[in-house]
Amino acid sequence: MTPSAEVQTAPSTAAAPVLYEQPLAERMRTFLRLESLYQQFRFHVGEPAPWGTRAVVSSLLDMITILNRGDVRNDVLKELDRQLYVFDRYQNVPAVDGGRLKTVLENLRQLRDELLGVGSQYLQPLRENEFLNAIKHRSAIPGGACEFDLPEYGHWLRRPYADRIADIERWMSTIKPLCNSIIELLWLVRESTPPTPQVATNGVYYHVLTRESPSNLLRICLPGGTAMYPEISGSHHRFTMRFMEWSDSQSRPVQVTRDVRFQLTVC
Repeated sequence: MTPSAEVQTAPSTAAAPVLYEQPLAERMRTFLRLESLYQQFRFHVGEPAPWGTRAVVSSLLDMITILNRGDVRNDVLKELDRQLYVFDRYQNVPAVDGGRLKTVLENLRQLRDELLGVGSQYLQPLRENEFLNAIKHRSAIPGGACEFDLPEYGHWLRRPYADRIADIERWMSTIKPLCNSIIELLWLVRESTPPTPQVATNGVYYHVLTRESPSNLLRICLPGGTAMYPEISGSHHRFTMRFMEWSDSQSRPVQVTRDVRFQLTVC
């Protein structure tokens, strides 16, 4: 099943606008972290060299660690059901594109069915995998996954790429439905609200969020090639944004003192 939003694996060009995102809720924070790790996984999984496989395994282990900390699967199922309810109500609205709406609903239903299909104990095979547990244990030590520490891992990394990728796909099959669901849900969140032009007076922007429209994610768009970036602090009630200017890695960034125009999306 292919989500409506594909994972982006190619780097953006220098001239393209730069987007910064800030989660306003813990669930959104978890979703964004898993999305980032899944993007890393997808980027490196096609590399046949052992170093690429190491990066894939590292991303996989980080995803497992996050998923072990809470019932993320249940959170995703609840959000899929909520989105299905929201979009189902649009079916009788005349101005809605029926074809696109049907595609979104079909994707959401299929993702929900696949996630239900893996069961609530979907992580158990990964938790009990001694090979992955050994790598995870040694990876907590800087450089601990070296070949002399984990000779079995070194032997596996020397096996043909087709053998390694078969193991990786088997491990990933248990959490792939959840990752694909998160990709789809984040795409829907990002597309739910259009950006609006804003001005940060003297480099500072303050915003109070209304209770009537709960928000989970901020998106700040700046022109490509700019030396500025936003520092954001806040919650789902309010947030403050300071624009910082970066010169080089040897100097500390300084706060911008001029007005800054940017595009803001509160999702």
